[in-house]
Amino acid sequence: MINITAIEKDQRTPELISRLLQVWEASVRASHHFLTEDDILRLTPQAEGALQYIDTLWVMQDEGLPIGFMGVQERKIEMLFLHPDYFRKGLGKEFVERAFSELDVEYVDVNEQNPNATKFYERMGFKVFNRTECDSEGNPFPILEMKR
Repeated sequence: MINITAIEKDQRTPELISRLLQVWEASVRASHHFLTEDDILRLTPQAEGALQYIDTLWVMQDEGLPIGFMGVQERKIEMLFLHPDYFRKGLGKEFVERAFSELDVEYVDVNEQNPNATKFYERMGFKVFNRTECDSEGNPFPILEMKR
């Protein structure tokens, strides 16, 4: 059975963070084809820090094992990753709809080089309002800023 649980900062154990990083890496490898191996290695500590410190972290589990997660800060989806085995099953939509109803989410940033993510968020009601050449960490990956 699949369920979503909010994980408070003090409940984010090293084991949980490790499992979520495995989900992140599998998802990134399946969807972020523009990233090199070096990029993934360089981004891993940033992902780890985000998982530890983001205000709202929801973890989706299937039979007790993490299969995806979403992080939200200040009405913005900062991260949403699913294990590739769970792509295109409506689970991302479930995360976003819950974020709309419970957190009044309005914003998301999407890698321009990940057109499937852009299409997904457009279907969820987001529209591009700005483009930047680099991500928020200064990495050279163009970002589409989207608003609901």
